[in-house]
Amino acid sequence: MQEIVSTLNGLVWSNALIAVCLGAGLFFTVLTRFVQLRLFREMLRLLFASKESARGISSFQALAVSLSGRVGTGNVAGVAAAIGFGGPGAVFWMWVVALLGAATAYVESTLGQIYKEVDEGQYRGGPAYYIEKALGQRWYAWIFALTTLIACGFLLPGVQSNAIANATEIAFGGDTIISTGVLGDVALSKLIAGVVVTTVLGIVIFGGVKRIAHFTQIVVPFMALAYMAMALVIIAINITELPRVIGMIVGDAFTPMAGFGAAVGWGVKRGIYSNEAGQGTGPHAAAASEVQHPAQQGLVQAFSVYIDTLFVCSATAFMILITGAYNVVPEGMGFLVQNLPADTVVSSPAFTQMALESVIGEPGKIFVAVALFFFAFTTMLAYYYIAETNVAYIRRSFRFPYELTVLKLVLMASVFFGTIRNADVAWALGDLGVGIMAWLNIVAILIIFMISKPAIKALRDYEAQRNAGVSEYTFDPEKLGIRNADFWTKRNNG
Repeated sequence: MQEIVSTLNGLVWSNALIAVCLGAGLFFTVLTRFVQLRLFREMLRLLFASKESARGISSFQALAVSLSGRVGTGNVAGVAAAIGFGGPGAVFWMWVVALLGAATAYVESTLGQIYKEVDEGQYRGGPAYYIEKALGQRWYAWIFALTTLIACGFLLPGVQSNAIANATEIAFGGDTIISTGVLGDVALSKLIAGVVVTTVLGIVIFGGVKRIAHFTQIVVPFMALAYMAMALVIIAINITELPRVIGMIVGDAFTPMAGFGAAVGWGVKRGIYSNEAGQGTGPHAAAASEVQHPAQQGLVQAFSVYIDTLFVCSATAFMILITGAYNVVPEGMGFLVQNLPADTVVSSPAFTQMALESVIGEPGKIFVAVALFFFAFTTMLAYYYIAETNVAYIRRSFRFPYELTVLKLVLMASVFFGTIRNADVAWALGDLGVGIMAWLNIVAILIIFMISKPAIKALRDYEAQRNAGVSEYTFDPEKLGIRNADFWTKRNNG
Protein backbone atom coordinates (compact mmCIF):
# COMPACT_ATOMS: atom_id res chain seq x y z
CA MET A 1 0.00 0.00 0.00
CA GLN A 2 2.85 2.37 0.86
CA GLU A 3 4.38 1.87 -2.60
CA ILE A 4 1.06 2.45 -4.39
CA VAL A 5 0.33 5.63 -2.43
CA SER A 6 3.90 6.89 -2.94
CA THR A 7 3.62 6.34 -6.71
CA LEU A 8 0.34 8.23 -6.87
CA ASN A 9 1.80 11.04 -4.77
CA GLY A 10 4.72 11.28 -7.18
CA LEU A 11 2.26 11.89 -10.00
CA VAL A 12 0.02 14.33 -8.10
CA TRP A 13 2.84 16.24 -6.38
CA SER A 14 4.96 16.69 -9.48
CA ASN A 15 6.86 19.87 -10.25
CA ALA A 16 3.81 20.91 -12.25
CA LEU A 17 1.64 21.25 -9.11
CA ILE A 18 4.35 23.18 -7.32
CA ALA A 19 4.58 25.54 -10.30
CA VAL A 20 0.78 25.89 -10.49
CA CYS A 21 0.46 26.69 -6.77
CA LEU A 22 3.21 29.31 -6.79
CA GLY A 23 2.19 30.61 -10.20
CA ALA A 24 -1.48 31.01 -9.25
CA GLY A 25 -0.50 32.83 -6.07
CA LEU A 26 1.74 35.22 -7.99
CA PHE A 27 -0.92 35.66 -10.70
CA PHE A 28 -3.64 36.65 -8.21
CA THR A 29 -1.21 38.78 -6.21
CA VAL A 30 -0.47 40.91 -9.28
CA LEU A 31 -4.10 41.07 -10.44
CA THR A 32 -5.36 42.16 -7.02
CA ARG A 33 -2.48 44.64 -6.73
CA PHE A 34 -1.09 42.86 -3.67
CA VAL A 35 -4.41 42.82 -1.84
CA GLN A 36 -2.84 40.77 0.98
CA LEU A 37 -0.52 43.68 1.77
CA ARG A 38 -2.55 46.73 0.70
CA LEU A 39 -5.62 45.87 2.77
CA PHE A 40 -3.88 44.32 5.79
CA ARG A 41 -5.40 46.85 8.22
CA GLU A 42 -8.82 46.28 6.68
CA MET A 43 -8.42 42.54 7.32
CA LEU A 44 -7.90 43.24 11.02
CA ARG A 45 -10.91 45.57 11.16
CA LEU A 46 -13.17 43.01 9.53
CA LEU A 47 -12.34 40.23 11.98
CA PHE A 48 -15.07 41.37 14.36
CA ALA A 49 -17.21 43.41 11.97
CA SER A 50 -20.04 40.92 11.42
CA LYS A 51 -22.32 39.08 13.85
CA GLU A 52 -23.78 35.60 13.91
CA SER A 53 -27.27 35.23 12.43
CA ALA A 54 -29.91 32.48 12.35
CA ARG A 55 -28.54 31.29 9.00
CA GLY A 56 -24.87 32.13 9.22
CA ILE A 57 -21.91 32.42 11.55
CA SER A 58 -19.90 35.59 12.20
CA SER A 59 -16.74 36.52 10.31
CA PHE A 60 -14.64 35.65 13.35
CA GLN A 61 -16.38 32.30 13.77
CA ALA A 62 -15.79 31.57 10.07
CA LEU A 63 -12.15 32.55 10.57
CA ALA A 64 -11.97 30.22 13.58
CA VAL A 65 -13.53 27.33 11.65
CA SER A 66 -11.16 27.82 8.72
CA LEU A 67 -8.19 28.30 11.07
CA SER A 68 -9.15 25.09 12.83
CA GLY A 69 -8.56 23.45 9.46
CA ARG A 70 -5.38 25.39 8.71
CA VAL A 71 -3.78 25.25 12.18
CA GLY A 72 -3.24 21.57 12.80
CA THR A 73 -0.69 18.80 12.42
CA GLY A 74 0.94 20.62 9.53
CA ASN A 75 2.02 23.40 11.89
CA VAL A 76 3.89 21.01 14.18
CA ALA A 77 4.70 17.68 12.49
CA GLY A 78 4.43 19.16 8.98
CA VAL A 79 7.07 21.83 9.62
CA ALA A 80 9.33 19.16 11.10
CA ALA A 81 8.90 17.04 7.97
CA ALA A 82 9.68 20.01 5.72
CA ILE A 83 12.93 20.64 7.62
CA GLY A 84 13.78 16.95 7.94
CA PHE A 85 13.38 16.17 4.24
CA GLY A 86 14.09 19.55 2.62
CA GLY A 87 16.49 21.24 5.03
CA PRO A 88 16.06 24.59 6.84
CA GLY A 89 15.56 26.37 3.50
CA ALA A 90 12.15 24.69 3.17
CA VAL A 91 10.87 27.14 5.82
CA PHE A 92 11.62 30.05 3.48
CA TRP A 93 9.48 28.48 0.77
CA MET A 94 6.68 27.96 3.27
CA TRP A 95 6.79 31.73 3.86
CA VAL A 96 6.67 32.37 0.09
CA VAL A 97 3.65 30.06 -0.23
CA ALA A 98 1.92 31.98 2.59
CA LEU A 99 2.59 35.40 1.08
CA LEU A 100 1.42 34.43 -2.40
CA GLY A 101 -1.23 32.03 -1.13
CA ALA A 102 -3.00 34.79 0.78
CA ALA A 103 -4.10 36.25 -2.56
CA THR A 104 -5.32 32.82 -3.71
CA ALA A 105 -7.18 32.45 -0.40
CA TYR A 106 -8.88 35.80 -1.00
CA VAL A 107 -10.05 34.72 -4.47
CA GLU A 108 -11.37 31.27 -3.56
CA SER A 109 -13.08 32.46 -0.36
CA THR A 110 -14.74 35.40 -2.12
CA LEU A 111 -16.03 32.97 -4.73
CA GLY A 112 -17.40 30.83 -1.91
CA GLN A 113 -19.37 33.84 -0.63
CA ILE A 114 -20.58 35.00 -4.05
CA TYR A 115 -22.06 31.63 -5.00
CA LYS A 116 -23.30 30.42 -1.60
CA GLU A 117 -26.81 29.03 -1.04
CA VAL A 118 -29.25 28.59 1.81
CA ASP A 119 -29.60 24.89 2.61
CA GLU A 120 -32.00 23.72 5.33
CA GLY A 121 -31.77 27.05 7.13
CA GLN A 122 -28.00 27.61 6.94
CA TYR A 123 -25.50 28.98 4.45
CA ARG A 124 -23.60 26.49 2.33
CA GLY A 125 -20.94 27.02 -0.29
CA GLY A 126 -17.53 26.01 -1.55
CA PRO A 127 -15.71 24.98 -4.73
CA ALA A 128 -18.39 22.50 -5.84
CA TYR A 129 -20.97 25.30 -5.72
CA TYR A 130 -18.89 27.90 -7.55
CA ILE A 131 -17.61 25.40 -10.11
CA GLU A 132 -21.21 24.57 -11.06
CA LYS A 133 -22.49 28.16 -11.04
CA ALA A 134 -19.52 30.06 -12.45
CA LEU A 135 -18.31 27.43 -14.91
CA GLY A 136 -21.61 25.69 -15.59
CA GLN A 137 -19.86 22.31 -15.32
CA ARG A 138 -21.80 20.11 -12.92
CA TRP A 139 -19.68 17.03 -13.71
CA TYR A 140 -16.54 18.91 -12.61
CA ALA A 141 -18.33 20.07 -9.45
CA TRP A 142 -19.32 16.48 -8.68
CA ILE A 143 -15.73 15.30 -9.08
CA PHE A 144 -14.54 17.94 -6.64
CA ALA A 145 -17.35 17.16 -4.17
CA LEU A 146 -16.64 13.41 -4.23
CA THR A 147 -12.86 13.93 -4.00
CA THR A 148 -13.26 16.31 -1.06
CA LEU A 149 -15.72 13.98 0.64
CA ILE A 150 -13.20 11.13 0.45
CA ALA A 151 -10.22 13.33 1.42
CA CYS A 152 -11.84 15.17 4.33
CA GLY A 153 -14.11 12.37 5.47
CA PHE A 154 -11.60 9.54 5.26
CA LEU A 155 -7.99 10.36 4.31
CA LEU A 156 -7.07 13.59 6.12
CA PRO A 157 -8.58 12.99 9.60
CA GLY A 158 -6.25 10.04 10.12
CA VAL A 159 -3.20 12.30 9.68
CA GLN A 160 -4.37 14.51 12.53
CA SER A 161 -5.22 11.67 14.91
CA ASN A 162 -1.96 9.90 14.04
CA ALA A 163 0.01 12.98 15.13
CA ILE A 164 -1.96 13.13 18.39
CA ALA A 165 -1.18 9.47 19.08
CA ASN A 166 2.53 9.86 18.29
CA ALA A 167 2.83 12.95 20.48
CA THR A 168 1.02 11.13 23.31
CA GLU A 169 3.37 8.15 23.00
CA ILE A 170 6.46 10.38 23.09
CA ALA A 171 5.14 12.40 26.04
CA PHE A 172 3.81 9.56 28.19
CA GLY A 173 5.69 6.53 26.93
CA GLY A 174 4.79 3.60 24.72
CA ASP A 175 6.31 0.67 26.58
CA THR A 176 3.00 -1.01 27.44
CA ILE A 177 1.81 -2.93 24.37
CA ILE A 178 -1.73 -4.24 23.96
CA SER A 179 -2.62 -7.03 21.54
CA THR A 180 -5.84 -6.03 19.72
CA GLY A 181 -6.14 -9.04 17.44
CA VAL A 182 -7.10 -7.82 13.96
CA LEU A 183 -5.48 -4.39 14.51
CA GLY A 184 -2.23 -5.94 15.76
CA ASP A 185 -0.10 -4.82 18.70
CA VAL A 186 -0.69 -1.22 19.76
CA ALA A 187 0.90 0.95 22.44
CA LEU A 188 -1.54 1.48 25.32
CA SER A 189 -1.01 5.25 25.19
CA LYS A 190 -2.02 5.30 21.49
CA LEU A 191 -5.08 3.15 22.16
CA ILE A 192 -6.25 5.46 24.96
CA ALA A 193 -5.62 8.51 22.77
CA GLY A 194 -7.68 6.94 19.99
CA VAL A 195 -10.65 6.21 22.26
CA VAL A 196 -10.61 9.67 23.87
CA VAL A 197 -10.24 11.63 20.62
CA THR A 198 -12.91 9.61 18.80
CA THR A 199 -15.39 9.93 21.65
CA VAL A 200 -15.00 13.69 22.11
CA LEU A 201 -15.11 14.22 18.34
CA GLY A 202 -18.41 12.37 18.13
CA ILE A 203 -19.94 14.52 20.86
CA VAL A 204 -19.06 17.74 19.00
CA ILE A 205 -19.87 16.79 15.41
CA PHE A 206 -23.27 15.37 16.33
CA GLY A 207 -24.07 18.88 17.62
CA GLY A 208 -23.95 20.55 14.19
CA VAL A 209 -22.05 23.46 12.61
CA LYS A 210 -23.01 26.02 15.26
CA ARG A 211 -21.50 23.86 18.00
CA ILE A 212 -18.35 23.45 15.89
CA ALA A 213 -18.13 27.24 15.38
CA HIS A 214 -18.65 28.01 19.07
CA PHE A 215 -16.07 25.40 20.11
CA THR A 216 -13.38 26.51 17.66
CA GLN A 217 -13.76 30.27 18.30
CA ILE A 218 -12.66 29.65 21.89
CA VAL A 219 -10.10 26.87 21.51
CA VAL A 220 -8.20 27.92 18.36
CA PRO A 221 -7.17 31.47 19.41
CA PHE A 222 -6.27 30.32 22.93
CA MET A 223 -4.01 27.45 21.83
CA ALA A 224 -2.41 29.43 18.98
CA LEU A 225 -1.48 32.26 21.36
CA ALA A 226 -0.18 29.83 24.00
CA TYR A 227 1.91 28.00 21.41
CA MET A 228 3.42 31.21 20.03
CA ALA A 229 4.10 32.44 23.56
CA MET A 230 6.08 29.26 24.25
CA ALA A 231 8.04 29.81 21.03
CA LEU A 232 8.88 33.36 22.12
CA VAL A 233 10.20 31.99 25.41
CA ILE A 234 12.47 29.54 23.57
CA ILE A 235 13.67 32.28 21.23
CA ALA A 236 14.28 34.70 24.12
CA ILE A 237 16.38 32.12 25.98
CA ASN A 238 18.45 31.52 22.83
CA ILE A 239 18.23 35.04 21.39
CA THR A 240 21.89 35.10 20.33
CA GLU A 241 21.19 32.19 17.97
CA LEU A 242 18.34 33.97 16.15
CA PRO A 243 20.44 35.81 13.48
CA ARG A 244 22.24 32.57 12.62
CA VAL A 245 18.94 30.66 12.25
CA ILE A 246 17.38 33.33 10.01
CA GLY A 247 20.51 33.39 7.88
CA MET A 248 20.43 29.60 7.61
CA ILE A 249 16.77 29.59 6.50
CA VAL A 250 17.34 32.23 3.81
CA GLY A 251 20.71 30.87 2.69
CA ASP A 252 19.59 27.25 2.45
CA ALA A 253 16.52 28.27 0.44
CA PHE A 254 18.76 28.79 -2.60
CA THR A 255 21.84 26.68 -1.87
CA PRO A 256 20.42 24.14 0.60
CA MET A 257 22.07 21.05 1.91
CA ALA A 258 19.24 18.89 0.57
CA GLY A 259 19.25 20.39 -2.91
CA PHE A 260 17.23 23.31 -4.28
CA GLY A 261 14.45 21.08 -5.56
CA ALA A 262 13.96 19.33 -2.21
CA ALA A 263 13.72 22.60 -0.29
CA VAL A 264 11.19 24.09 -2.72
CA GLY A 265 9.21 20.87 -3.04
CA TRP A 266 8.88 20.20 0.66
CA GLY A 267 8.38 23.86 1.51
CA VAL A 268 5.52 24.19 -0.98
CA LYS A 269 3.99 20.81 -0.12
CA ARG A 270 3.97 21.40 3.62
CA GLY A 271 3.06 25.06 3.13
CA ILE A 272 -0.06 24.14 1.17
CA TYR A 273 -0.88 21.31 3.57
CA SER A 274 -0.65 23.72 6.49
CA ASN A 275 -2.24 26.96 5.24
CA GLU A 276 -4.52 25.25 2.66
CA ALA A 277 -4.42 28.25 0.29
CA GLY A 278 -5.74 27.07 -3.06
CA GLN A 279 -6.69 23.67 -1.72
CA GLY A 280 -10.38 24.53 -1.68
CA THR A 281 -11.08 23.95 2.01
CA GLY A 282 -11.25 27.60 3.15
CA PRO A 283 -14.21 28.58 0.92
CA HIS A 284 -16.52 26.20 2.80
CA ALA A 285 -16.20 28.12 6.07
CA ALA A 286 -16.09 31.46 4.23
CA ALA A 287 -19.45 30.74 2.59
CA ALA A 288 -21.06 30.02 5.97
CA SER A 289 -20.49 33.53 7.34
CA GLU A 290 -22.96 36.44 7.52
CA VAL A 291 -21.41 39.47 5.79
CA GLN A 292 -22.57 42.55 3.90
CA HIS A 293 -20.20 41.98 0.96
CA PRO A 294 -18.41 38.82 -0.30
CA ALA A 295 -15.02 40.55 -0.43
CA GLN A 296 -15.13 41.09 3.32
CA GLN A 297 -14.92 37.40 4.11
CA GLY A 298 -12.35 36.91 1.36
CA LEU A 299 -10.09 39.40 3.14
CA VAL A 300 -10.63 37.75 6.52
CA GLN A 301 -9.72 34.36 5.04
CA ALA A 302 -6.58 35.82 3.46
CA PHE A 303 -5.49 36.94 6.92
CA SER A 304 -5.93 33.39 8.24
CA VAL A 305 -3.07 32.26 5.97
CA TYR A 306 -0.76 34.71 7.75
CA ILE A 307 -1.81 33.42 11.16
CA ASP A 308 -1.20 29.84 10.12
CA THR A 309 2.15 30.04 8.36
CA LEU A 310 3.89 33.29 9.29
CA PHE A 311 2.98 32.98 12.97
CA VAL A 312 2.33 29.37 14.03
CA CYS A 313 4.51 27.52 11.49
CA SER A 314 7.33 30.00 12.06
CA ALA A 315 7.04 29.42 15.79
CA THR A 316 7.63 25.69 15.25
CA ALA A 317 10.49 26.25 12.82
CA PHE A 318 12.35 28.64 15.13
CA MET A 319 11.97 26.30 18.11
CA ILE A 320 13.37 23.37 16.11
CA LEU A 321 16.22 25.21 14.40
CA ILE A 322 17.29 27.40 17.30
CA THR A 323 17.74 24.35 19.55
CA GLY A 324 19.24 22.17 16.81
CA ALA A 325 16.61 19.47 17.42
CA TYR A 326 16.43 18.14 13.87
CA ASN A 327 17.94 15.82 11.29
CA VAL A 328 18.10 16.40 7.54
CA VAL A 329 17.66 13.21 5.57
CA PRO A 330 16.40 13.75 1.99
CA GLU A 331 14.35 10.90 0.57
CA GLY A 332 16.57 8.28 -1.02
CA MET A 333 19.72 9.72 0.60
CA GLY A 334 21.62 9.39 3.85
CA PHE A 335 21.81 11.92 6.69
CA LEU A 336 23.08 15.35 5.70
CA VAL A 337 22.60 16.60 9.26
CA GLN A 338 22.12 14.32 12.26
CA ASN A 339 21.57 15.99 15.61
CA LEU A 340 19.05 13.41 16.87
CA PRO A 341 19.00 9.59 16.98
CA ALA A 342 18.68 7.95 13.56
CA ASP A 343 15.35 6.30 14.46
CA THR A 344 13.63 9.65 15.20
CA VAL A 345 10.51 9.76 13.02
CA VAL A 346 10.66 12.81 10.75
CA SER A 347 6.92 12.88 9.91
CA SER A 348 5.94 13.29 13.55
CA PRO A 349 5.98 15.90 16.35
CA ALA A 350 9.26 14.45 17.66
CA PHE A 351 11.51 17.36 16.51
CA THR A 352 9.25 19.91 18.19
CA GLN A 353 8.90 17.91 21.40
CA MET A 354 12.65 17.36 21.65
CA ALA A 355 13.26 21.06 21.00
CA LEU A 356 11.12 22.07 23.97
CA GLU A 357 12.45 19.26 26.13
CA SER A 358 16.01 20.49 25.57
CA VAL A 359 15.08 23.86 27.07
CA ILE A 360 12.36 23.28 29.69
CA GLY A 361 12.68 19.53 30.31
CA GLU A 362 9.93 16.90 30.45
CA PRO A 363 7.04 19.44 30.54
CA GLY A 364 8.07 20.51 27.04
CA LYS A 365 7.06 17.17 25.52
CA ILE A 366 3.75 17.24 27.37
CA PHE A 367 3.02 20.83 26.27
CA VAL A 368 3.49 19.91 22.60
CA ALA A 369 1.27 16.86 23.04
CA VAL A 370 -1.50 19.01 24.57
CA ALA A 371 -1.13 21.77 21.96
CA LEU A 372 -1.15 19.24 19.14
CA PHE A 373 -4.24 17.59 20.57
CA PHE A 374 -6.22 20.83 20.33
CA PHE A 375 -4.73 21.84 16.96
CA ALA A 376 -5.40 18.44 15.41
CA PHE A 377 -8.78 17.99 17.08
CA THR A 378 -10.15 21.29 15.78
CA THR A 379 -8.76 20.45 12.34
CA MET A 380 -10.77 17.22 12.38
CA LEU A 381 -13.86 19.30 13.19
CA ALA A 382 -13.15 21.49 10.16
CA TYR A 383 -12.71 18.41 7.99
CA TYR A 384 -16.08 17.13 9.12
CA TYR A 385 -17.77 20.42 8.28
CA ILE A 386 -16.16 20.46 4.82
CA ALA A 387 -17.22 16.87 4.17
CA GLU A 388 -20.75 17.66 5.40
CA THR A 389 -20.99 20.63 3.03
CA ASN A 390 -20.08 18.43 0.07
CA VAL A 391 -22.63 15.83 1.15
CA ALA A 392 -25.16 18.70 1.15
CA TYR A 393 -24.10 19.57 -2.40
CA ILE A 394 -24.42 15.97 -3.59
CA ARG A 395 -27.83 15.42 -1.99
CA ARG A 396 -29.30 18.26 -4.04
CA SER A 397 -29.33 15.69 -6.86
CA PHE A 398 -28.99 12.37 -5.07
CA ARG A 399 -30.13 11.45 -1.57
CA PHE A 400 -29.50 8.31 0.43
CA PRO A 401 -30.76 7.39 3.91
CA TYR A 402 -28.93 8.79 6.95
CA GLU A 403 -26.13 10.26 4.83
CA LEU A 404 -24.79 12.57 7.56
CA THR A 405 -24.90 9.85 10.21
CA VAL A 406 -22.93 7.55 7.92
CA LEU A 407 -20.41 10.35 7.28
CA LYS A 408 -19.93 10.94 11.00
CA LEU A 409 -19.38 7.25 11.74
CA VAL A 410 -16.93 6.84 8.83
CA LEU A 411 -14.94 9.89 9.93
CA MET A 412 -14.82 8.66 13.53
CA ALA A 413 -13.58 5.25 12.33
CA SER A 414 -10.90 6.96 10.24
CA VAL A 415 -9.81 8.99 13.25
CA PHE A 416 -9.52 5.93 15.47
CA PHE A 417 -7.66 3.92 12.82
CA GLY A 418 -5.32 6.85 12.25
CA THR A 419 -4.10 6.72 15.85
CA ILE A 420 -2.67 3.22 15.44
CA ARG A 421 -1.34 3.14 11.87
CA ASN A 422 2.11 3.99 10.52
CA ALA A 423 2.88 7.72 10.34
CA ASP A 424 4.35 7.53 6.84
CA VAL A 425 1.20 5.89 5.45
CA ALA A 426 -1.00 8.47 7.20
CA TRP A 427 0.95 11.42 5.78
CA ALA A 428 1.14 9.87 2.29
CA LEU A 429 -2.65 9.42 2.18
CA GLY A 430 -3.16 12.97 3.46
CA ASP A 431 -0.77 14.37 0.85
CA LEU A 432 -2.66 12.52 -1.87
CA GLY A 433 -5.98 14.02 -0.78
CA VAL A 434 -4.57 17.54 -0.50
CA GLY A 435 -2.83 17.33 -3.87
CA ILE A 436 -5.89 16.18 -5.82
CA MET A 437 -8.08 18.86 -4.21
CA ALA A 438 -5.48 21.53 -4.97
CA TRP A 439 -5.26 20.51 -8.63
CA LEU A 440 -9.04 20.56 -9.09
CA ASN A 441 -9.60 23.84 -7.24
CA ILE A 442 -6.72 25.92 -8.61
CA VAL A 443 -7.52 24.94 -12.20
CA ALA A 444 -11.17 25.85 -11.56
CA ILE A 445 -10.52 29.30 -10.07
CA LEU A 446 -8.08 30.13 -12.88
CA ILE A 447 -10.67 29.20 -15.52
CA ILE A 448 -13.38 31.15 -13.64
CA PHE A 449 -11.11 34.19 -13.71
CA MET A 450 -10.57 33.84 -17.45
CA ILE A 451 -14.33 33.64 -18.05
CA SER A 452 -15.81 36.31 -15.77
CA LYS A 453 -13.40 37.57 -13.04
CA PRO A 454 -16.06 37.59 -10.26
CA ALA A 455 -13.63 37.80 -7.32
CA ILE A 456 -11.75 40.71 -8.92
CA LYS A 457 -15.00 42.52 -9.72
CA ALA A 458 -16.11 42.06 -6.12
CA LEU A 459 -12.82 43.49 -4.83
CA ARG A 460 -13.07 46.58 -7.03
CA ASP A 461 -16.68 47.11 -5.99
CA TYR A 462 -15.80 46.78 -2.30
CA GLU A 463 -12.86 49.17 -2.56
CA ALA A 464 -15.01 51.71 -4.43
CA GLN A 465 -17.61 51.66 -1.65
CA ARG A 466 -14.86 51.79 0.99
CA ASN A 467 -13.25 54.82 -0.68
CA ALA A 468 -16.69 56.47 -0.84
CA GLY A 469 -16.99 56.07 2.93
CA VAL A 470 -20.26 54.11 2.97
CA SER A 471 -21.58 53.07 6.38
CA GLU A 472 -23.23 49.90 5.06
CA TYR A 473 -21.91 47.85 2.16
CA THR A 474 -24.07 46.33 -0.58
CA PHE A 475 -23.39 43.76 -3.27
CA ASP A 476 -25.29 43.69 -6.56
CA PRO A 477 -23.95 40.86 -8.75
CA GLU A 478 -26.16 41.74 -11.72
CA LYS A 479 -24.81 45.29 -11.80
CA LEU A 480 -21.27 43.89 -11.81
CA GLY A 481 -22.04 41.39 -14.56
CA ILE A 482 -21.75 38.36 -12.26
CA ARG A 483 -24.25 35.67 -13.20
CA ASN A 484 -25.83 32.89 -11.10
CA ALA A 485 -25.11 34.55 -7.74
CA ASP A 486 -28.66 33.59 -6.79
CA PHE A 487 -28.45 34.22 -3.05
CA TRP A 488 -27.34 37.86 -3.44
CA THR A 489 -29.82 38.52 -6.25
CA LYS A 490 -32.70 37.26 -4.11
CA ARG A 491 -31.49 39.29 -1.13
CA ASN A 492 -31.40 42.48 -3.22
CA ASN A 493 -34.88 41.79 -4.61
CA GLY A 494 -36.29 41.33 -1.13
